[in-house]
Amino acid sequence: MSRADKIFKAMCEDILTNGTDTRGQKVRPHWEDGTPAYTIKKFGVVNRYEPGEEFPLLTLRRTALKSCTDEMLWIWQQKSNNIHDLHSHVWDEWADETGSIGKAYGYQMSVKHLYRDVTPEGLDHFARAAESEVANIDFDPVQGTARMDQVDRVIYDLCNNPFSRRIMTNLYVHADLAEMHLYPCAYSCTFNVTQKPGHDKLTLNMILNQRSQDVLAANNWNVVQYSVLLCMLAQCCDMEPGEMVHVIADAHIYDRHVPVIRELLGREEHPAPTFRLNPDVHDFYRFTREDVAAVNYVTGEQIRDIPIAI
Repeated sequence: MSRADKIFKAMCEDILTNGTDTRGQKVRPHWEDGTPAYTIKKFGVVNRYEPGEEFPLLTLRRTALKSCTDEMLWIWQQKSNNIHDLHSHVWDEWADETGSIGKAYGYQMSVKHLYRDVTPEGLDHFARAAESEVANIDFDPVQGTARMDQVDRVIYDLCNNPFSRRIMTNLYVHADLAEMHLYPCAYSCTFNVTQKPGHDKLTLNMILNQRSQDVLAANNWNVVQYSVLLCMLAQCCDMEPGEMVHVIADAHIYDRHVPVIRELLGREEHPAPTFRLNPDVHDFYRFTREDVAAVNYVTGEQIRDIPIAI
């Protein structure tokens, strides 16, 4: 049945069977009532998905495809750190009175950095995949340098230097941690391009690095939104989506989530749905949450009101 379900079940069973229980230890997170939020945790979990072959939407329970896509675009496309730009309320707990979450996530994506070896021809190639953002790049043709943000640099390199081993982003900026309302959990992406035998197009692969993950609340949410990102970037850069490798340093199940996880482990799995991405969009900055859809998405009953540790 669904490969995403099998991966999720195997990961949860491994955590519950072989993980470290933090009960009685000093922990930072707590529940809304002030009780310490203990976990059963596993170090160094690595899961591999192939969104182009079978899109990894969990069928044990429904993952809100459009909502998690919206959050990804909030960070990667809008480069926003204000919850008023979101259509969901997943970040409300960490926002201040203005709606800001501080110098986190989208803020870091909006910061421009100086890069060398940028050419007019390279910017022309970049323009085909991110036409609306060319004006935001400060190019110095004499020096061959440009100031651009991390997202634009990824797209620039995918269009011009696809076999580079330096195509990556980083949100965990130590100089700004004190001004972040929450340290980044999914903090880094590394992109790597390969080519399948007999295929004309190149294949875009990604490693998502995550320092910490609440498995029940966020695992499939993150897997899906970064799989969407991979598919969007591949389409804009005229590539095929390949592997999305998810590396989690601390994959944990909270104490109050254990009964829910055990109930999920006993659920029936369904066939994976078919993922649809609007084929008419080839500029990354023109995608919206309405450009994604899951066809024949059959799931188990939704789990509501999951307690979130803070």
